[in-house]
Amino acid sequence: MDRVLYIVNAAHEVNTYIPPHQHECYELVYYLNGLGTTNVGSRSYHFRSSSFALIPPNHKHDENHREDATILFVGFHSNHPNMENLQGVYEDDKDHTVLQILLRMKAEFARKQDGFSELLNLQMSEITVHLIRLLSASGFQSPTEDRVQYVLNYMNEHYRHKLSVATLSEMSGYSYDRFRHLFKERFGSSPLRYLLLKRLDYAKSLLQHTQMHISEVSAAAGFVNDAQFCNMFKREIGLTPRAFRLSSQ
Repeated sequence: MDRVLYIVNAAHEVNTYIPPHQHECYELVYYLNGLGTTNVGSRSYHFRSSSFALIPPNHKHDENHREDATILFVGFHSNHPNMENLQGVYEDDKDHTVLQILLRMKAEFARKQDGFSELLNLQMSEITVHLIRLLSASGFQSPTEDRVQYVLNYMNEHYRHKLSVATLSEMSGYSYDRFRHLFKERFGSSPLRYLLLKRLDYAKSLLQHTQMHISEVSAAAGFVNDAQFCNMFKREIGLTPRAFRLSSQ
């Protein structure tokens, strides 16, 4: 039987930093809204709305909030052997099952009717079984160490090469649409637009600091042809490549 020690609703302002600390119990921290990072043990994770951190006993962890956040967290003991292998930050499923159980627990704790502690323990066991099922399933993966961040790192190194969103999504392990959604949520633009802006920044640098021909700049920056380069450059920068070079002299 799992045993609940506490359940707390809290709010943190933007730029709040909670220094490293640890507990003698498990802690499940559900991010109702917000965005930030957390270190659990030696690993760093990103969290966002509808994700949750699972922290084993005696594991140091911190939180760095980049936005205002509301969180719901519960401390508990569990002797289920499969729980020992679970730690990190995960996304709730599409039905928000973990959140729904936590909200029932919060309501039960607020009412404090006879037998509420026993019911809280049963509800915590329900979460535990649900977590073990989900987190052990091949299709339920943590956004940890951030697969999207790894793809971004790759894009930053290879943006001058031919890259397709299909290839990048396959690299991330997400579906095409899921990858595009997560990328835009994390970095503020679609993968294709991010690549375009990286290529344009590189092209601007070449135009300013070299005497390379426009067609050479286009090829070096990763554009398909001169026409595409000139059209995209004029649309985004407001000048043709040649006019930009002249204005930079």
